[in-house]
Amino acid sequence: MTRSAMAAEVVIGRKTLRLARPSDVTVAQRVAAHLQRRIAEDDWRPYRSREDAVRAWSRLGGIRLQVMQALGLLHEA
Repeated sequence: MTRSAMAAEVVIGRKTLRLARPSDVTVAQRVAAHLQRRIAEDDWRPYRSREDAVRAWSRLGGIRLQVMQALGLLHEA
């Protein structure tokens, strides 16, 4: 018997993210907490600025990109 992958959803920043699997919810929440801490502390190390960090992280795609979109960070890249 095979188990099919089930999609999952999580709300971040008033946006619902549709994720490939239930385990991605934890990843998305962890990424969101990390980015929200960086926003609150204005800490973008090792990058020179928020814009540099967002630009670099955008290239990674995946869940991080979805979370950045939900938090409104991509308007700055």
